[in-house]
Amino acid sequence: MPALRDILINVPGATTQGDAAIEVAGLAIDSRLVRNSFAFIAVKGTISDGHTFIGKAIENGATVIVAESLPAERTDGVSYVKVKDSAAAVGLMADAFYGSPSHQLKVMGVTGTNGKTTTATLLFKLFERLGYKCGLISTVQNQVNDKVITATHTTPDAIAIQALLAEMVSAGCTHVFMEVSSHAVHQQRIAGLRFCGGIFTNITHDHLDYHKTFDEYIRVKKSFFDGLPDNAFALTNADDKRGMVMLQNTIAEKCTYSLKAPATIKGKVLENNLTGLVMVVDGHEAHFRMIGTFNAYNLLAVYGAAKLLGVEGMEILAVLSDLHGAPGRFETYMSPKEKILGIVDYAHTPDALLNVLATIKQLRTDGQQIITVAGCGGDRDRTKRPVMAVVACEHSERVILTADNPRSEDPEAILDEMVAGLNATQKRRILRITDRREAIKTACALAHPGDILLVAGKGHETYQEIKGVKYPFDDRQVLTEAFITLDK
Repeated sequence: MPALRDILINVPGATTQGDAAIEVAGLAIDSRLVRNSFAFIAVKGTISDGHTFIGKAIENGATVIVAESLPAERTDGVSYVKVKDSAAAVGLMADAFYGSPSHQLKVMGVTGTNGKTTTATLLFKLFERLGYKCGLISTVQNQVNDKVITATHTTPDAIAIQALLAEMVSAGCTHVFMEVSSHAVHQQRIAGLRFCGGIFTNITHDHLDYHKTFDEYIRVKKSFFDGLPDNAFALTNADDKRGMVMLQNTIAEKCTYSLKAPATIKGKVLENNLTGLVMVVDGHEAHFRMIGTFNAYNLLAVYGAAKLLGVEGMEILAVLSDLHGAPGRFETYMSPKEKILGIVDYAHTPDALLNVLATIKQLRTDGQQIITVAGCGGDRDRTKRPVMAVVACEHSERVILTADNPRSEDPEAILDEMVAGLNATQKRRILRITDRREAIKTACALAHPGDILLVAGKGHETYQEIKGVKYPFDDRQVLTEAFITLDK
């Protein structure tokens, strides 16, 4: 077990009261996870303040307390450490505790509003196919080579990240591909990590419930690139109007990718249909299994990052052309008898929904109507709710508004806010069916042979969160069952 002084070595301004040589068995920011000889780091969170749980942590066996303000009463046998910023200290302590695993790996971070999961997953699959041992940290799942670990957050907490990376080092991994959410950057969950590169996909309307303003959301995303070291690279989408902003202050190698503008990695879409994409990438023509312009950008980002990581271009294209994207991202299903095309997608922002619907409209043939099932999550950015409804109505013949993950909110109130953005003509296109299973079944019943049905918002998720309880629910399974019933 490492000594306390050793895991504080990179924490600036840390002052210890008590035994600095005391051995530490583990780290925790949740007092309920504390065990004997653990260090408990009291972090001020968005919901609760860890400083109020110091007593509970000691009861559970903590022998080290790290906090921004120390309690007036001290417990014998417990060492106390005062720090300026507990949130930053967590990552720096975890890095030292686990032996600085990110220094032994090539850790690639992917950030942006949309496309993070697909880009990180494609990179993982690509390098795995190329014979590398790899790790993945994503919204859908975490993975250490073939071992799959269920993900609970887009980016885990700092201790969990370092533990995962340490496991990856032990498993012989050389590369790790990681989604980096704006929440994780702001909450300093990536403190202590050394990145070899970062990708910016795009930035659109999301998470304003947390960041409050769009400018702050952009600033937080940008700070990830500001923190990259000089031996890393920063790869940005030159076609996003804020793409170049991400590179303004970084000391990393600046690189770009684009379908429209001059860029380090240049692409052009030649064909875009239900069989996939045909593109010119870096001067070479290639066919990809993935569909849509939004995926063309994801593919360019993956290609560019792989080249920057030292893989030869033609080798990248040979493998990438055979890969599928992440689960729950434009997954297609066909009703065998009625030939209704079902698409399940994680699109839960106005821009993501617009991208998916624009792709569907581009690919459909005359006479095919688009039926969209969509909702908005509870306890999240409320300002996007009416916008989501407008996007769905403007690009679909029929829309069924339904519950997503209402969480603590009344699902009917969420639907009211969505409907509030619609004009009289748009309102005639919608149905309100709060029960998501019934909404999907109704959409199937409304569809004519050959129509296209989009179920948006939850994608890969296998639950629906209502009043603090996660009930089993999988859009893909519900849609498949509805198709079977329809075809009987």
